[in-house]
Amino acid sequence: MKKRYLLPFALLALSSCSKDFLNQQDPNAVAITNYFKTENDVLLAVNGLYQALRSGSTIGESSTMYNEERSDNSGRNDNQSAAGEPFQFNDFSILPSNTYLKTHWTAMYDAIARCNVLLTHVDKVAFTSEAVKERYKAEAKFVRALLYFHMVRKFGDIPLSTEEVTSKEQANEVAFRQKEDVVYAQIVKDLTEALASDLPDTQHDYAVGRTSKAAINALLGQVYLTMGSTIANESQANWQKAEQHLQAAYGMRKFGKLNEIPYADVFDVAKKNSCRELVFQVQYLQGDQNYSSSIARNYQARGETLNSQFKSTGSGEVAKLDLIKDYEENDIRKAFSVKFASDPQVNDWFVTKFRDASDGAGTNGWGGNDWILIRYADVMLLLAEAKVNLGKNAEAVVLLDEVRERAGLGTYAEALGDADYRSKYPTLKDAVLHERRVELAFENHRWFDLVRNYTAEELVAYFKKKNQADYGNAKLSNISTKDRYFPIPFDEYKLNPEKMFQNKGY
Repeated sequence: MKKRYLLPFALLALSSCSKDFLNQQDPNAVAITNYFKTENDVLLAVNGLYQALRSGSTIGESSTMYNEERSDNSGRNDNQSAAGEPFQFNDFSILPSNTYLKTHWTAMYDAIARCNVLLTHVDKVAFTSEAVKERYKAEAKFVRALLYFHMVRKFGDIPLSTEEVTSKEQANEVAFRQKEDVVYAQIVKDLTEALASDLPDTQHDYAVGRTSKAAINALLGQVYLTMGSTIANESQANWQKAEQHLQAAYGMRKFGKLNEIPYADVFDVAKKNSCRELVFQVQYLQGDQNYSSSIARNYQARGETLNSQFKSTGSGEVAKLDLIKDYEENDIRKAFSVKFASDPQVNDWFVTKFRDASDGAGTNGWGGNDWILIRYADVMLLLAEAKVNLGKNAEAVVLLDEVRERAGLGTYAEALGDADYRSKYPTLKDAVLHERRVELAFENHRWFDLVRNYTAEELVAYFKKKNQADYGNAKLSNISTKDRYFPIPFDEYKLNPEKMFQNKGY
């Protein structure tokens, strides 16, 4: 059976094994070269790409460790469980040997490999409709771009592969770190080509949980916005393209003003298939032990019942006091998103944004929450950020005010009349970043927002100005410029220290 190298970089370690042993035929398996025969085979493979996004080791609901807990929004105070490895992310003490980091790297490249396999074989299958085939290819390119976008922002220069890897020699050719701008160029290429398909404008015109042109435009806009802020050259051109694609995504919405959609409705399990704000989400199945969501159950604090019928014995997902203090008075998002758990064993704020206390989820906590990756408030605030970068402040304020209005807050102009607000957020750019923090808290955007808006040096200064008492046991003093990126997992680095060189400071 022909081998498929899911992780070519890690599998180089197998080179000392016998080729005959590795190439044994498995009578119970279907070789990839023999799998893709019909349109339905391709559809099943496309479904497998979305399934890969469900994992907490990729970008699913429990991937908070790699995003939100790296930021100033949430974290954990337990530095002992699991050998303290989860705590390292929040403590800025992460080691290249961290097994959670290696698992994340491996799972992400495994998911990328799924995309590459489909795109390698899809043109060999006869389709009754060429448009359907192009649609499936567009979906694979969107998922691949999404995964690479996460990886390049977390690790910097990374290996880049766009074809199925089937030999050790081929693996050797791609097992090196490509420059960030090369990776971004591939992400842009994938998304631009995906836009040329006949995918519908919204997931509701196709299937909830599937790619749409609104999702592609939103992601491409964020990619250009990130490039404009983090890649040295062509910032203005990238910000202009960011505005173009984010505006296109915003123009595809199926509602008028954002306040037509109550904030609580965005996270209502009963409305997850109909809420017009949702652009792209990862689906979970309520009541199913294997495919249900566990976020409501896992985020529940001891003694509380708001999130789930499951009786928690832990502290849930802890919200940092630094974030709690950042909510403005009368912001309805605070009461919905966080609550103070007074149980003596908790005595802290926990996250309540993701709830399913229904009988369908039951006391096992097998919830029906979908994990939202893109929604329109996110798109609007990214668009506002792009406009600020282009000097279009008045247009940015209109978008900012619309988000604030739904939250029960006054306009930006009114907020500037408050000395405390004006002191905390002295510029419009600061105000937009603040609004993204409280609007999108716990949705895995905060770390990426920070590294997009601050250089490594500015990020260190930002964190060191914070009050350690508002941050729990994780030590703010540990942060340094190296923490702009994760380390390359040790097992990847040691295979070829020259081509898989380690990030500075690790």
